[in-house]
Amino acid sequence: MQALTIRMKKTSLIRLKAATKLGALIGLLFVFMFSAGCQAKQIMISTQDEFAQAVKSAGPGDELVLKNGVWANFEMEFIGKGTERQPIILRAETKGQVILAGQSNLRLSGEHLLVTGLVFKDGYTPTNAVIEYRTDKDSVANHSRVTEVVIDNFNNPERYEDDKWVLLYGRNNRFDHNHLVGKRNKGVTLAVRLNTESSQNNHHRIDHNYFGPRPILGGNGGETLRIGTSHYSLTDSFTVVERNYFDRCDGELEIISNKSGKNIIRDNVFYESRGTLTLRHGNDNVISGNVFFGNGKHHTGGIRVINKRQTVTNNYLEGLTGYRLGGGFVIMNGVPNSPINRYHQVEDSVVRNNSMINVSHIQFAAGSDEERSAVPIRSEFTNNLIFSDGDKDVFSVFDDISGITFKDNVSTPFATQSIDSGVEYKKFELVRNSQGLLMPVAGTVAVGVDAGLTPISKDEVGVSWYEKAPSGAKFSGGNSHTVDSVADLLKSVRESNDGDLIVLNPGTYIVSRTFAINKALTFKGASPEDTILKFEKGTLFELQPQGSLKLESLTISGSESSDSAGNSVIRTVRRSMLTNYDLILDDVTVRDLDVNHSFNFLTVSKGTFADRISIQDSTFENITGHILPLNVESDDFGLYNAEYVVIERTSFKDIRGAVVDQYRGGTDESTFGPHLSLVESSFENVGNGKRNRTRSAVKLHGVQVADIEANRMLDSAGLIINHTVGQPKTKIVNNTFEDSGSFEVAELNSTKKDTAYVKNNTISVGEK
Repeated sequence: MQALTIRMKKTSLIRLKAATKLGALIGLLFVFMFSAGCQAKQIMISTQDEFAQAVKSAGPGDELVLKNGVWANFEMEFIGKGTERQPIILRAETKGQVILAGQSNLRLSGEHLLVTGLVFKDGYTPTNAVIEYRTDKDSVANHSRVTEVVIDNFNNPERYEDDKWVLLYGRNNRFDHNHLVGKRNKGVTLAVRLNTESSQNNHHRIDHNYFGPRPILGGNGGETLRIGTSHYSLTDSFTVVERNYFDRCDGELEIISNKSGKNIIRDNVFYESRGTLTLRHGNDNVISGNVFFGNGKHHTGGIRVINKRQTVTNNYLEGLTGYRLGGGFVIMNGVPNSPINRYHQVEDSVVRNNSMINVSHIQFAAGSDEERSAVPIRSEFTNNLIFSDGDKDVFSVFDDISGITFKDNVSTPFATQSIDSGVEYKKFELVRNSQGLLMPVAGTVAVGVDAGLTPISKDEVGVSWYEKAPSGAKFSGGNSHTVDSVADLLKSVRESNDGDLIVLNPGTYIVSRTFAINKALTFKGASPEDTILKFEKGTLFELQPQGSLKLESLTISGSESSDSAGNSVIRTVRRSMLTNYDLILDDVTVRDLDVNHSFNFLTVSKGTFADRISIQDSTFENITGHILPLNVESDDFGLYNAEYVVIERTSFKDIRGAVVDQYRGGTDESTFGPHLSLVESSFENVGNGKRNRTRSAVKLHGVQVADIEANRMLDSAGLIINHTVGQPKTKIVNNTFEDSGSFEVAELNSTKKDTAYVKNNTISVGEK
């Protein structure tokens, strides 16, 4: 019995061991099968439906691969949960060969997502962003990355319809090595949003991106990068913006608008960009190692300091011409007990070891007025290097700056010195080092930026497979076409390319259609006496998107135009236009625009904008309308129709309307323009027509820079100048008014008086 029991126990033990081995084998098989089932997959996607299905089933490590080609009207929602080691990837089959066109966008939410290789062009977003790190209000992306993506001129066709290109929500996201160029409509290029708790204290990283040219918008809303908004500006973001390249980002006054706390903006390059890196709202930010190359371009700025505990150190600024709030370096005044959306006082801030080389304006207590009366306190300006090729004082002081400690700064000497303590004035030389920066000769000056500061190059940012924006003049680089007849002229305009020159041999050309100008073209005659253009329709030239026009050495006559009111030699398209245009006249005669009333030289539409209108050495006579009525943005939103208007050595005779009627309404301070330069020109019987509602020969409303110099006014209406915003610079000097109205300057939104510089004008006894 005992032996039998022992044998049974042995048998049971053998069976138990066998069962255990079998269980282990089954377990191993299950693990193998589970692992095989969960192995990362590469899913080729050919249709939008396939994309939606792939997203639903995607797991850690999976790759969703969009096939090469144009994907039109594709609204992508990329939702998933990857892991740190195995993110879910959405990529192009070949980088740069997947084009998102039409009304397309990308929204992503979840964890550990990666997007790469896509191109957005030839369309615009149907929502408020092209790329958005959320799919709805409550579903954001965290620990996710968008890299090597291109957004190229992907703009809403309505210039002032607001959308953004990139919106960052969530936390711990990265946006890097991307290429963003040609944001033309209203709306920031890239914004970090803090409007929910899940997107605050976010620790995002924005790095190695190419922010390509952004043209002048002509209103507020043209920032390239914004971190936060005024409403959440006392919230910390902890965003790092580093090693990006800002190339000719000219949208508005603020290139970067920092509106939150504890951000780091370091080691970026700003190349020929109008505007400033602005610490607009938020405290405890660090600005270090940034390099600004202005190269003397108009309105290039540097750093503007507002708020508490800001640290600005080891930044290099060279060749910056900006002034006022867009200066090369600016410390602002604040508003006492400021509301959250205005200007908080500068307190406990440090500006140390920066180099400011040929920076035209370094301003302290800037913006001082009745509202902004809180001067900087408990702050320091130390160990900074200031160098100027001239002897004009680059420092400007607008209020009490005893709250700023100046110490151990070194500057080249100035003829007069507005800051007399804490700055050592002495001569020293600079040499350009291998990193491209001007540094003091070794052993001479021991302040300014660190000798090892190395600016990032354009080649190190963005993507390697997409060309970066070239520079070049609009009216150059093309071919030349010589014409003898209207047929040749029409053919040349139709077949020409951007930058081409059309040379009109002597003769009279009577044109029966309107030229559609959708490229930069130059029309050049032999002389105004020998080359005459007449036109039978109501308009000779229509400026369309991409169009710019230059006219040289010819005459334009309206004598053959249709007998209708409201004709014009040149008009813009009758809708909003994204691309800015140039209009240049040199040695041109314009006459006989009188077949009916209100015959303008130029007529513009709302939502159109000229970078430059230049008229030199030309003649205008016998015209029933206006020459340049740039007044259609009348909603008082800070918008306007032209940045620079230049009139030099030009005569105007028998003009019933105004030569210039330029309007910028509202009190917004986010733009530099409009600008007007009117010099060495003559007016005879100008502005006296009964339909001229301006009651003037020149009316400027809200023009921020006006130079009116050495002009002669005879039997003409006067000048009306209304100052509306900021610190306008109006100069009226050496003009003669004979039997004419003179000039009126009004301060509409300021108690300041006599802000215009007026000198040496002659007014006849018989003035009107």
